[in-house]
Amino acid sequence: MTDASTTSSAPADAPSQQRKRRRQPGRKGQQQRPQGRPVHPLLEQLAELHPALFGARFRPLKLGTFQDLMERHAGLFDPAALKEALGQHARSSRYLESLARGDQRHDLDGHPVAPLALDHQHHALVELFKRRQARSKEDLQPALRARVRELFVQSGLDRAGYAATAKVNPDTLAALLDAADQDQAADIARREALLRAFELGGLSEAVFADQYGLAPEAVAPLLAQARDDRRVRAAR
Repeated sequence: MTDASTTSSAPADAPSQQRKRRRQPGRKGQQQRPQGRPVHPLLEQLAELHPALFGARFRPLKLGTFQDLMERHAGLFDPAALKEALGQHARSSRYLESLARGDQRHDLDGHPVAPLALDHQHHALVELFKRRQARSKEDLQPALRARVRELFVQSGLDRAGYAATAKVNPDTLAALLDAADQDQAADIARREALLRAFELGGLSEAVFADQYGLAPEAVAPLLAQARDDRRVRAAR
């Protein structure tokens, strides 16, 4: 059982009992999440048993992993506790990152066994950006739109097909992709303006970077991308 479930029935006016619970064996040194919630102890055990899935890098779990764990480690896990631990794992931002990357699903031995469904990847990506936005003062919507547009292009589907497969509202998707296209057009226009200024100015990249407030190491890749943009437009 998690800490939340063991304390949910405690009286609100029993601070001494709560202090005792915090001193219970096994809590000292327990890993803590950024929000202060303890990692379920079974997850630490799973990381030891299956580091390829629950270790330093999370992998999307094969559908049916709960049953696989119960069969592989017969008698080791309480079913309810294991379900609770896996639920916490699946809701973690690190696990969402593995889904957002589009990693394949893996079995208990760390072998890829099935592709990740598009809807799982899409919704993990959106949820991950929501969490990041809640912690950031920067507007992350352009980055989210770019990632979704990239996923859309990779899918090879049209908008209706993507909306149906990713299980998203078609109008919401259309608005997001339209905004992503506008973002991309604005980026292309900005790079073209900088390239023209560089070509007309006759300055070195270092001096150009200083005049336009750019990082010196960013100038060459930016200009190269602008030239690629030109070649793409010329080929159309």
